[in-house]
Amino acid sequence: MDLPAWDDTSAKYGTKIRVALWLVSVVGEGNLFTKAQLRDAFPGVEQVDRRMRDLRPHGWQIMTNKEDASLSSNELRFLKAGEEVWDPQKSSPVGDALSNKQRMAVFAGDDFMCVVCGIAGGETYAESSHETAQLTVTRRTVEGADGESAVQYVTECRRCKSGASVNRGASLPELIDSISVLDAAERETLAIWVAAGRRRPTTVERIWSEYRRFPVEARKAIADHLKFSLES
Repeated sequence: MDLPAWDDTSAKYGTKIRVALWLVSVVGEGNLFTKAQLRDAFPGVEQVDRRMRDLRPHGWQIMTNKEDASLSSNELRFLKAGEEVWDPQKSSPVGDALSNKQRMAVFAGDDFMCVVCGIAGGETYAESSHETAQLTVTRRTVEGADGESAVQYVTECRRCKSGASVNRGASLPELIDSISVLDAAERETLAIWVAAGRRRPTTVERIWSEYRRFPVEARKAIADHLKFSLES
């Protein structure tokens, strides 16, 4: 269908849909806009910021300074459009599919951690001491062992979700095939991780994570120490 006009108030579209159309038509993917520009575009509309946030469960990627440290508190970045919310046949948000109780069950099933990067809700990212992880529910279309596909749900932090395509798929048969090529030691290690519900980092990986927390001057001193120890 043709893209409706965002400023056509005669159309039977709510604020959320009109905001989506404004982002696509006026702002454009990848561009910055301000909260003031959003409010000026919709004068007299209450909670227009909230209507914009309601687009996120539809796969719309709108970054604030919490996800992008280069932005000021009044700036946002329209990173990518999601589902065409103005078309009822293409709109199926996670928010409409799950209740709060169901969402909490998804979080609990994933130990309140992002399944992609492993960070827990409220934790700070190693390379950004001022940015904390915010968890959200993401859909996965999972192909079962019988070849049938079904929509399931996982926990992701907003950073990982923003870097992924909407509703990424997953194939159980493909993963099982991948496991079959592992040797016995690798399968045993994987079994330990699966039983624990998380991957246990090696000593080198743990030290690497600690190293990434140091400022650049300290990291240079560590690099010099490593170079000296390898040469001696």
